[in-house]
Amino acid sequence: MRMSVILLIAFFIYDCQAADPLSGKSDPKDQWWSLSFVEPAYMKVWVEDSAVEDINGKLFNRTGGGTAGSHDSEDGTEAARGWSKNISSGIRGVVGADLPKRIFVRWQSVVESKTYRAWIDIPEEARQIMHSSVNERCPATPNEPANFITMVYLGLAPGGIVQVWVTDKCLKWTCPYQTGHQLPVKLMFPLSA
Repeated sequence: MRMSVILLIAFFIYDCQAADPLSGKSDPKDQWWSLSFVEPAYMKVWVEDSAVEDINGKLFNRTGGGTAGSHDSEDGTEAARGWSKNISSGIRGVVGADLPKRIFVRWQSVVESKTYRAWIDIPEEARQIMHSSVNERCPATPNEPANFITMVYLGLAPGGIVQVWVTDKCLKWTCPYQTGHQLPVKLMFPLSA
């Protein structure tokens, strides 16, 4: 009897020490992830089509389209340079998909009157950030639950530039890499005038 009490106390002590205070595994979360599109200020794009191939090899067509999120400054300052720090876009869940292996996007660069398309390979580092963003709490706010949904943002810019961001566990945008000219971005055709 005395030995079982000692073992029970030892188990509770071990269990309390093993618990990770930043674990968000039991926090509520969406079972899908979000794919959104953003553009630099004043560099309008129109997303015609997108698709996702997940890590299990399943293809999901028509995962989002339309206008991209932007932050066009209205205070008279020059803002048409680079990516804004305040870009946001709506949440578009990729229903049924596991984490992305690669993402297809076809978009019109309105300012250039050109259409581009590209398959973007998502690196393992980005998938790890996505996984931890909903399964671990932000160290700066350990009493807050982990993110409800993990997000991928594709920034689309003139010249066929594609920028990839994922949100980390503190909802900060993290850029695994800038694709730019490293990708086989294809100019499909100039838009008719």
